[in-house]
Amino acid sequence: MKKIIAIIAMLIFVCVLKAQQTLYLTKSLSNESVKNVEAKTSGGGITVSGGYTQDARIEIYISGNGHELSKEEIQSRLDENYELKVSVENNKLIAVAKQKHNNMNWKRSLNIAFKIYVPQNVSTDLGTSGGSISIGNLNGTQDFQTSGGSLTVEKLTGKIVGGTSGGSIHVSDSKDDIDLETSGGSIEASNCSGKIRLGTSGGSLHLQDLKGDVKATTSGGSVNGKNITGQLVTSTSGGNVHLYDLSASLDASTSGGNIDVELNDVGKYIKLNNSGGNISLVIPKDKGYDLDLHGKIHTNSLNNFSGTTKEKELHGKINGGGIPVTADAGDGKITLGFK
Repeated sequence: MKKIIAIIAMLIFVCVLKAQQTLYLTKSLSNESVKNVEAKTSGGGITVSGGYTQDARIEIYISGNGHELSKEEIQSRLDENYELKVSVENNKLIAVAKQKHNNMNWKRSLNIAFKIYVPQNVSTDLGTSGGSISIGNLNGTQDFQTSGGSLTVEKLTGKIVGGTSGGSIHVSDSKDDIDLETSGGSIEASNCSGKIRLGTSGGSLHLQDLKGDVKATTSGGSVNGKNITGQLVTSTSGGNVHLYDLSASLDASTSGGNIDVELNDVGKYIKLNNSGGNISLVIPKDKGYDLDLHGKIHTNSLNNFSGTTKEKELHGKINGGGIPVTADAGDGKITLGFK
């Protein structure tokens, strides 16, 4: 009951904070040719949305720390403690809010957030020290960093580089070159293609409907993947790995959990490594394989097999050989199935 009350109190607190945001400034960009956006703020979030032409604009929202401020008080604190710049120079929108003093009284601090609406073919350089970043429907080069908030990435095309020191990452409907990293949150990636690099130091990975060259790693959470095509390299230092409906080359490892893998089609190789749990692998039966398995081997049938089998080792070929399949479960069990 105490936990439920605490959660409700937190939700109310978040709602109150949102309600206290004040629209400080709206600046139209409809007469500007914006091709790049540079937005930096020290406390609030940043949202950049593409696909806007006639109604392109920037909105600045400002709030205090937990209590409502009048517009007069906001202006007073801005004049006293902040430098706020909004301009368009050489086809670049520049929106920067930064503190004037390093030792400013935190009670006088402000959360300054930007919501930016621009055409689709725009590149960005975004940074905030405490808020979340949401970016979507853009073509170009996107570079965005936050020290504490979450990242939401949708419908981006081009080179995409983003990071957060503590928040979660959600990326969807994006393609080409994706590189996203968090130091502590989970990562959800869906319906993306191209070269994809995802990394977290402590959260789980949720991967679905990905196509291309995918590398996804975590230092402590689980890995869950479904419908991945191309190449997948994934690892975790402490969680389970569950991968289904794959049509890919696969390299998967964990130091502490189980590995469960089912492939509809196999790429150039399969490599599974587990130093503390079991491995379950299901692969198509009509392919040729070179098997190299280490662990307590369990399999229902090995049709067209030539090689050697021992209690904790299996080496040989199926259907004349072909795709290398390597699995090492240490002292754990390997269950090999065919479909």
